[in-house]
Amino acid sequence: MNGTGSEPIDRALAAAFPDREVDRLTGVGPSWNGANETVGVVFADGGRAFLKVAVTDESNRLARERAVLRYVGAHGQLPVPEVLAADPDGDPAYLATAPAPGRGLLDVYDAASDDERERLLRRVGAALAALHADRFASHGEIVGAGRERGSAAEGEATPDPDGPTGLAIEFASWTDVLLATIERTREIGTSERLADHYDAVVDCVCANRDLLDGAPAALLHGDVTKPNLFVTAEGDGADATDGPGVAAIDWELSHAGDPARDLVRAEDQLLNGFDSTGPERFASALRDGYRERAGGLPKGFERRRPIYEAVRMLGRSGFIDQWVPYLDEPLDDLVERADAELRARLNAV
Repeated sequence: MNGTGSEPIDRALAAAFPDREVDRLTGVGPSWNGANETVGVVFADGGRAFLKVAVTDESNRLARERAVLRYVGAHGQLPVPEVLAADPDGDPAYLATAPAPGRGLLDVYDAASDDERERLLRRVGAALAALHADRFASHGEIVGAGRERGSAAEGEATPDPDGPTGLAIEFASWTDVLLATIERTREIGTSERLADHYDAVVDCVCANRDLLDGAPAALLHGDVTKPNLFVTAEGDGADATDGPGVAAIDWELSHAGDPARDLVRAEDQLLNGFDSTGPERFASALRDGYRERAGGLPKGFERRRPIYEAVRMLGRSGFIDQWVPYLDEPLDDLVERADAELRARLNAV
């Protein structure tokens, strides 16, 4: 993309950078999230930024991302981009950030040898463990900025835009928070072909409420994929004992939840295919990096893992049409495979 953007992008640019001349806009790659539109911004003075605009009524996602970026940046769990400007309640709602530090993991990983990939994945595991070390008294939805972490009473949010390094949290049981994430996936899904999968997974989660609600509560990223991770210079990461650190962008799905869920999702998104798993050596490297930093995997990881693997299938089912061009297979064949895979995962629970 070059030149001007859509009308909401142009309005958000004028609001975010009223005194800077924009040279051009650039694309940021494919996205399956239709709730936002994101562009790269190149200014006339050579500076760069990224601008995310809500195209549907999703302003809470941008309020959450702004709050979490400031929180993580202040508390130093891992590097994040600087927030340059934001108005989550604007028309349109927008968030502007500086470029992420480091090189994109997607490109670094593609060019790496298998041994280098193992080292990179250990780095990602260590970065996740560093993030998850920040524990909360309860699970909940992050709704914006607060005066300090844990300042919200149970079931109550205490938003405070003037306290940019704190988080306002609406506390709830982990089962209810997880169910809310499933409903958000349903809302942004691009296909109704496998709509019954959502109800099947919801039933699975509800049937395991006792197991889930006993999970620890930590700050989760919520969308650990290669495009959302960046390799920083050696010594600048969450764990600087060996190799590069890891920075992260796109925190709009963050919440206070079970760290096992973040780790399961990371392994799936980083390594697995539509209904196939990546090499075990790479999955082991990710988990080993986590163990080295945290002293072990999240408590109860193996018991709750099958539930989260069933939940992960909704990333296929709800977007089954989007997988067709990637896999170059007929939609009906993918539907059949997704049905079989979900049944297998539910049986494993």
